[in-house]
Amino acid sequence: MPGNPLKLTDPRAMRALAHPARIAIWAHLGLRGPATATECAEVAGLSPSACSYHLRALAKYGFVEEDPDSAADGRQRPWRARVVAVETETGHDPAADVAAQFLVENVRVAVEELRAQFEGRRSEFPVEWQRAAGGSTDVVHVTPAELTELRRRIFELAGEYRRFEAAERPAGTLPVLLQYDAIPWFEPEEAR
Repeated sequence: MPGNPLKLTDPRAMRALAHPARIAIWAHLGLRGPATATECAEVAGLSPSACSYHLRALAKYGFVEEDPDSAADGRQRPWRARVVAVETETGHDPAADVAAQFLVENVRVAVEELRAQFEGRRSEFPVEWQRAAGGSTDVVHVTPAELTELRRRIFELAGEYRRFEAAERPAGTLPVLLQYDAIPWFEPEEAR
């Protein structure tokens, strides 16, 4: 179900999603809605046939699915995101830990590219978007249980604004990437 985080434990699924072209395709479908392989190919910088291959790989692990209801005619084969949020579960399987690290790093690279594009063109955006966009840094002192609860609450709050259906969005609504990190700021020995 879109919006609910899919907990990834399978290293193969993590590796499948970690491919940069697949991240771009998946993000496009999640942000913009159903699209054909040809439309996704433009976003990912691929040929339509290569994009079809990547869409099938994403579908194999449940990230996307075909969406015949949104086809304009019988020849089109649109796809849609099945899931828009994922979490990796680590600490149980060394192969999953490596795959999770690979996925997280590739998503981070994609996000940094998006951030650089925005910063390079910030002055071209309307002033209200320039002021609203950006990040902040904070420090919290929490237990593991409290951090888990904090992350859940942030995700729940963001859920109020996901609005996958265009009819649910107020005028002037545009897609914004919301990312936050919860990074331990202590040495492993301190937690033992």
